[in-house]
Amino acid sequence: MEGMFYNVNNGYVEGIVRGYRNALLTSQNYGNLTQCETIDDVKLQLGPAYGDFLASLPPNPSTSSLADKTLDKLVAEFRYIQANATGSLAKFMDYLTYAYMIDNVALLITGTLHERDTRELLERCHPLGWFETMPVLCVATNIEELYNSVLIETPLAPYFKGSLSHQDLDEMNIEIIRNTLYKNYLEDFHRFVNEEPGIKGTPTQQVMTEALEFEADRRSINITLNSFGTELSKADRRKLYPNFGRLHPEGTLMLSRAEDSEGVRIAVDGVSDYRDMMDQTGMGGGGGGIGNQSGGIGGDEGKSLEDLFHEKEMMLSKLAFTFQFTHAIVYAWVKLREQEVRNITWIAECIAQNQKDRIGNYISVF
Repeated sequence: MEGMFYNVNNGYVEGIVRGYRNALLTSQNYGNLTQCETIDDVKLQLGPAYGDFLASLPPNPSTSSLADKTLDKLVAEFRYIQANATGSLAKFMDYLTYAYMIDNVALLITGTLHERDTRELLERCHPLGWFETMPVLCVATNIEELYNSVLIETPLAPYFKGSLSHQDLDEMNIEIIRNTLYKNYLEDFHRFVNEEPGIKGTPTQQVMTEALEFEADRRSINITLNSFGTELSKADRRKLYPNFGRLHPEGTLMLSRAEDSEGVRIAVDGVSDYRDMMDQTGMGGGGGGIGNQSGGIGGDEGKSLEDLFHEKEMMLSKLAFTFQFTHAIVYAWVKLREQEVRNITWIAECIAQNQKDRIGNYISVF
């Protein structure tokens, strides 16, 4: 039982996370937000939940400033949880930050390739993907120096070794690099939750395995859809698929051979969740670049495949809280809070553009 390994301090942390979960905006809160006429009205409605973080905003702030402040709350709460985590939970939370580190490093690689001032790019990096030695990367004057710095100075070194060289960073599409790193990261995270003492054989293993398998499958499907009409070969596409998941290995083999969205539909037919999602979108359209994860498909209700993936992700996150003594609720809470930030940003943008009729289409309430 996980309780054998679940120390008192981590039990305290779980109580904090459940409190954060209960403090998420409710359907009534969202109803009030949709009635707002200005961004100041939105700020007022968010006061009880975000007051301290919104206090420094000027009157009628920009939607980007509002979004930054709501993200600041997520970061502050995450760092507080992380500071109190011990043992396997502390290591688990480190893994949660690696995904953001990958995006940050990809941003810095892009800046270096285009000879931009990487110090300016630091301000655009996601704060949960920040690590102490990140400013060291800004010292690099070329891609080889940056590559060597990444291998020495960041926790992402294992995801580069054996997969990418500095020549790859110079020549490959940045989204292929990002997806290669993310593939290695997901496989490592999956290994961790299935092999780490104190996690193996526990509810954490059960919940996180399902969540990570879904993430692996989502990326495999999106990579395939977004590869159509690009120069990415089928062999190179297959290298980007994580080597686990509900679709692996038969489904991902079929995905690697797919030539259109109908081929994707056939590849996922064995998994009812994905088959139903594809059917709901009507299998229309394609497009986007590798790794944008948009899916490029819209259904009769205006929902894209990625919208349906988000709904599935929210369902899995809510279910995680039905388990006791599990690290997975930290992962789930982060996903729920990120969706809340997206919801608030979307509402604010619709109000700012005087298009309130669009609000209800993309709000996920949990």
